[in-house]
Amino acid sequence: MELRHLGRTGLRVSRIGLGTLSWARGSGGRSGAGGAHSGRTESGESHEQHVRNAADQLKAFWEAGGTLVDTADVYGDGEAEYLLGRMVRDLVPRRDLVIATKAGNVPEPDRRFDCSRGHLLAALDASLERLGTDHVDLWQVHAWDPCTPLEETLQALDTAVTSGRARYVGVSNFSGWQLAKAGTWQLAAPGIRHRLASTQMEYSLLQRGIEREVLPAALDLGIGLLPSSPLGRGVLTAKYRQPGPPPPGSRGASERLAPFVEPYLDETAGRIVDAVATAADGLALPPHQVALAWVRDRPGVTAPIVGARTPQQLTEALSVEGLSLPGEIRAALDDVSAPVHRYPDQDWSEL
Repeated sequence: MELRHLGRTGLRVSRIGLGTLSWARGSGGRSGAGGAHSGRTESGESHEQHVRNAADQLKAFWEAGGTLVDTADVYGDGEAEYLLGRMVRDLVPRRDLVIATKAGNVPEPDRRFDCSRGHLLAALDASLERLGTDHVDLWQVHAWDPCTPLEETLQALDTAVTSGRARYVGVSNFSGWQLAKAGTWQLAAPGIRHRLASTQMEYSLLQRGIEREVLPAALDLGIGLLPSSPLGRGVLTAKYRQPGPPPPGSRGASERLAPFVEPYLDETAGRIVDAVATAADGLALPPHQVALAWVRDRPGVTAPIVGARTPQQLTEALSVEGLSLPGEIRAALDDVSAPVHRYPDQDWSEL
């Protein structure tokens, strides 16, 4: 698989990343370093089947030349990190992977995010223990914390690199002004040596909002973009095109995940999915490969993060490696999915 530099850094990663959110079953408490959750998944998998499925995904990704594996301390309350650490120990060499994790998202009723120095550095140590490694290659703040001064958060990121616990640092779910503020503060602050390498944001044909301000800020600051949900939360696979109930086993059929999918099932999204399906028919490809190739090759993108429910789904997604969309198809998809950006993005005199 082709490698790309992450922003203006020397770190090279595979141009498709593996997401591990599906490895977390979302039940129980933190698995920690002592073991994973017991019982069955929402789809009825046993614990053993669940672990085998995750292992088969990682092995398929590694054998395809993939290196970037994305996780977070809140995925299954630590279970995804624990499983990844176990597989790195037993299945895939640590040196072959670029492990990225996140911290700052907290399950507290009165506070969603805690990016204070104390919480972040303690969370990093806990992540390292679950992952069974002395460092992560990329450590990201999961979201903006309005209750913590930004400089405190960024100093904690710098400490993580200086101490050797993280090689590079980034952010996730920062708006355009938040990313610009963080990047420019780092450039101006004395003593800050380690700049942001990445920003992770949702980006797909169904969600192009970051093109308004986030992507221009990232390009200007030399920060690599890692798109999450590049398949529009599964909707761009075209599995929801037919009338009637969602396909069994899909996110839309899950009582817990259906609200996550629902925003992308409206009429506007339907037109975009139809266009993707038409392009896919013309190229004799599945729709998800067309949608993934589109976002992978957008300006500023380093590596979309692909999450799969099964090893087969992942293998099918990874086969996009040899695909480059023809210019006319790319232009047609750009047009049908174009977001409405007027003032102040467009010259006021043209309005």
